[in-house]
Amino acid sequence: MTKQDIFDAYSDYIMPTYTKMPYIFVKGKGMKVYDIDAKQYLDFFPGWGVGNVGHCHPAVMSAVRDQVGKLIHLPNNYYHSAQAKLAKEIIRNSFDGKVFFSNSGAEANEAAIKLARAYGSKFATPKYEILTFENAFHGRTLATITATGQKKYQKGFEPLVEGFVTNLPLNDFGALTCAVSEKTVAVLLEVVQGEGGINVVTEDFITAVRKLCDEKKMLLIIDEVQTGLGRTGKMFGYQNYQIQPDIITLAKSLGGGLPIGCMLAKREIADTLQPGMHASTFGGSPIVCKAALGVFKAIVGDKMLANVAKMSPYLFGKLKNLSAKHKAIKEVRGVGLMVGIELNIKGKEIVEECAKRGLLINCTHDYVLRLMPALNVTKRQIDAAVRILDGVLKGMD
Repeated sequence: MTKQDIFDAYSDYIMPTYTKMPYIFVKGKGMKVYDIDAKQYLDFFPGWGVGNVGHCHPAVMSAVRDQVGKLIHLPNNYYHSAQAKLAKEIIRNSFDGKVFFSNSGAEANEAAIKLARAYGSKFATPKYEILTFENAFHGRTLATITATGQKKYQKGFEPLVEGFVTNLPLNDFGALTCAVSEKTVAVLLEVVQGEGGINVVTEDFITAVRKLCDEKKMLLIIDEVQTGLGRTGKMFGYQNYQIQPDIITLAKSLGGGLPIGCMLAKREIADTLQPGMHASTFGGSPIVCKAALGVFKAIVGDKMLANVAKMSPYLFGKLKNLSAKHKAIKEVRGVGLMVGIELNIKGKEIVEECAKRGLLINCTHDYVLRLMPALNVTKRQIDAAVRILDGVLKGMD
C-alpha cells in the first residue's frame, strides 16, 4: 500500500476515535522508530507509556519467539507455567498477594472496582463508594471514565455509573476526609497523574490516606498503569513512599508492547473474587505472559532502574536550563523518567514541530508536554531531544 492508500483506508474503514498525526511507522528499535520513507525519529513517548524497555527489546522478542510456536492462547480454566511464573514475579517485586490478569489498564481498574465493591458488600452496612481525584485518568470503560476526574472524557456517555465521588483535589487531605462516608469502600489514585498533567502525590498526603483507610476499613487502590515497571525509578510508583497499598493495577509497559493488564490484591482480600464473579477471555495468555517475563528480565538484566537514577537528574537538569532560556516554559515537574513541562502557551504546535524535526513527544491538558523515554535512554539521546525542543521553542517565545 502507498501512503495515500493507507490514509484512505483509515478514513474509509476505521472509526475516527483518535486524533491522527500524518506518520506511518514501519520499524522500531530501542529509542528509535522509522517511518515508511525510512526517516528516523527519536521516540520520547513510546506507545503512550508502553515502551519502558524501548521498542522490540531482545528479551521480549526472544520470549515471544519461543512461545509463538508452542501455544498462543489457552482458556483460563486450564493452567500454564508462564502465567504462574509472571504472577510470582510481580509479587516478588511488590507485595504478597494474588493476581488477576486482564488485557488493559481499564480492565485492570474495572477488576479493582469490582473487587472493592465485593469486599464492601460483606459489611453490615454495605460499602460501595470509591473516592477519586481531579485530573485522574483510570480508563475508557463506563465505570473507569466515571472514576476519571476529567469531564471531557465523560461527555456524551451519561448517565455515568453510580457509586463514585470524583474531582477531589489531589494532595488535599481535608477535602478527602470530608468526602468519606459510611458508604466509602476505597480510595483510588495515581501516585503521579499522567494524563492529568504529571501531578505528583506528596509523601504527607499518601501517608495520611493510608492511615485513614486503615482506620475506616477502606481499601487503598493505586493505579500503576503508567507509573509501574520502573517509570518513576522504582519498580512500582508506590515504592517511592513509605506505604503499601491494598491493590495495584498494571498494564501499558507490562507486556513490552503486547496487550496485558493485571490487578494485584493483598492476600487477605484477594479471595473475595470467587469463580464466576469475574473473568477475561484473553487475560494472561501464554504469549503475553512470556512477553511480560521478558520485560522483567530486561529491566533487571540491563540494570534499568540504576540507569533511571542517573538519567532522571540529568534530564531534569537539562530541562531546567531550558526553562531558564524560554519564557514559554512555566514549570518542569515529575518523578524518574515521567516528566511534565508545563507551558504558558498551548503545546499542540510544539509537538507537531518536534515531530517534523524527528522527536516524538506528547501534550496533555493542552499545556503540558509529556516526556517518558525508555528506561535505558542515554545522555546522548537526551541531549539530542533537548536540542530539538530548544530549537522549536526558540520559534515560540
